[in-house]
Amino acid sequence: MKRRNFIGLASAGSVTLSAAPLFAGSVTADMKTVKKPVLKIAHITDVHIRPEENAPLRFRKCLREISGLGIDFFLNGGDAIYAADYDGIPRERVRAQWKIWKDCLIEISDYPVYSCIGNHDIWWDAPDQDDPMYGKDFVVQSLGIPHRYYSFSAKGWHFIILDGNNPSVSLDEEQFGWLENELAQLPANTPVLLMSHYPILGVTPYWEGGMHSDYKRLKTLFYKHKDNVKLCLSGHQHLLDSVTYNGTSYFCNGALSGFWWEKGDDYSAGKGYCQETPPGYAIIELYSDGTFSNTYIPHRY
Repeated sequence: MKRRNFIGLASAGSVTLSAAPLFAGSVTADMKTVKKPVLKIAHITDVHIRPEENAPLRFRKCLREISGLGIDFFLNGGDAIYAADYDGIPRERVRAQWKIWKDCLIEISDYPVYSCIGNHDIWWDAPDQDDPMYGKDFVVQSLGIPHRYYSFSAKGWHFIILDGNNPSVSLDEEQFGWLENELAQLPANTPVLLMSHYPILGVTPYWEGGMHSDYKRLKTLFYKHKDNVKLCLSGHQHLLDSVTYNGTSYFCNGALSGFWWEKGDDYSAGKGYCQETPPGYAIIELYSDGTFSNTYIPHRY
């Protein structure tokens, strides 16, 4: 969990992926009735904010762009700051990154922001574990979230935010038991969106790693509640991919920072790309019948 993953799969334009019986593909063009979503959500992930590369100004610009799209709230997929988890990062550097994050979010102060914890958000190098900045509790406080994992409901949809920053990139037993109970208590017609930092299932982990090690356990639980669990969102990879299995769709939605706000790697297809994936964010539209669309929008900076 203390490494930088260089990862990809995308096009230069928007990519729309939606619910379908057998696969995640484009929205059908011949629909006679245009449905109106009950929720429109922005999924940003892997912002990796830092003072270098003019990142704060560029992030603010992107937030203004997103807020003009008529969304209801933001989902932040983790790695909000550039890095706190590596050895030798001083307290002042961690504080400075979180201050920039909070200052930038003033741009969207009118919108709720629901976040999960990314591996780079956590400062493990504190002098001792009693230090108030050590570990996940400080990240929970910095992100303004109720707990390291939690849930909420909106417009008939249920949202579950997970914490995979545990040994072997998995849910701890306490959290898994909570998730089992959370799903068991839902009415049969309640659609569920889950967000995790690491992909639970995906394409790019096959050549880059970085996926939940407990994916078999999770997919078995999701299948038990297949009428509820509709989609899972993730980041971490800085790459764009999608896969649908047992009726649940999994979307890894790139990274708003692209190649960490830098020019790009040796495999980049363009400025700021991480391999073939441009920097960007996703717009999620959720419908009352449990269907949805996931549209990735490259952010031109």
